[in-house]
Amino acid sequence: MSEPIILGIESSCDDTSAAVIQGNRILSNVAAGQKVHIAYGGVVPELASRAHQQNIIPVVYQALQKANIQQNEISAVGFTRGPGLLGSLLVGTSFAKSMAMSLNVPLIEVNHLQAHIMAHFIEDANPHPPKFPFLCLTVSGGHTLIVLVKDYFDLEIVGRTIDDAAGEAFDKTGKIFELDYPAGPIIDRLAKEGKPDTFTFSKPKIEGFNYSFSGLKTSVLYFIQKEVKKNPDFVRENLNNLCASLQKTIIDILMDKLEKAAREFQIHEIAIAGGVSANSGLRTAMEERRKSLGWNIYIPKFEYTTDNAAMIAMVARLKYERKIFSDLTVAATARYDLESELVNIKK
Repeated sequence: MSEPIILGIESSCDDTSAAVIQGNRILSNVAAGQKVHIAYGGVVPELASRAHQQNIIPVVYQALQKANIQQNEISAVGFTRGPGLLGSLLVGTSFAKSMAMSLNVPLIEVNHLQAHIMAHFIEDANPHPPKFPFLCLTVSGGHTLIVLVKDYFDLEIVGRTIDDAAGEAFDKTGKIFELDYPAGPIIDRLAKEGKPDTFTFSKPKIEGFNYSFSGLKTSVLYFIQKEVKKNPDFVRENLNNLCASLQKTIIDILMDKLEKAAREFQIHEIAIAGGVSANSGLRTAMEERRKSLGWNIYIPKFEYTTDNAAMIAMVARLKYERKIFSDLTVAATARYDLESELVNIKK
């Protein structure tokens, strides 16, 4: 008997994505972005949900075409239930429910954060996936977490941001530097041409393994305002060094807590996930720890770091094996607690 074929749908923020998985092998992974938000310097929820409505059918159609499968070959439909922007999630949830009902196949809800972590188990994401237990730094525009992963459905959040996420810090400080949105990739590119020790920005002193990035944003803002008063061209003349110094500060904050957690739990299996895991500075920092601390590091293939449906399909496949299905009354939720959901699964 051939392995089940599962369609995954992701619509938590501003990327509409659909993917088809068979076993751990991705047959297709299609995404449509939304450039409309660039003019506003951030994602506008109402515009995002409208764009999802326009994109969802063409994206799913392309995913099925690229996978070379027919609708009647689909064994189940997985979708992002949350967390994310409610209007965006509603589009993906409604489409997934309709499709599962029309095909008479199981409907599988997926937590977006668990999906980022489980992307490591996609066949071509890593040559060798992480071994349990491992620590995963999950870092994106909306989330920053350190998760202790004991099994596919045994995850414990040991640290999280108490305010802004790391990706949000990149984008908000990028706005101060008058960079386009999203600023993270631009800062990463410009940082390669700058000197990371040129400027010093404040680092928060937070207990335990939790993070805070709002103070850093304020520190950068005040610093820039002060310097621009003296020299109106300060940002333009120092942009590469500013980006390099900012990126070093954010990565130092991330790695300090990750190191602390690795020591506390005596774990050398360390993974990163989420959109910010594509950052070259963070990848370099992980590689340095591999050499200096003996970590076994796991960094997923680039296409599985940002929001994508392949990771949703991966979790849906794991749930399908365990017959963890949702009924048609399931509703999208902007706040979808990872640990609470997994506790319910264990029950």
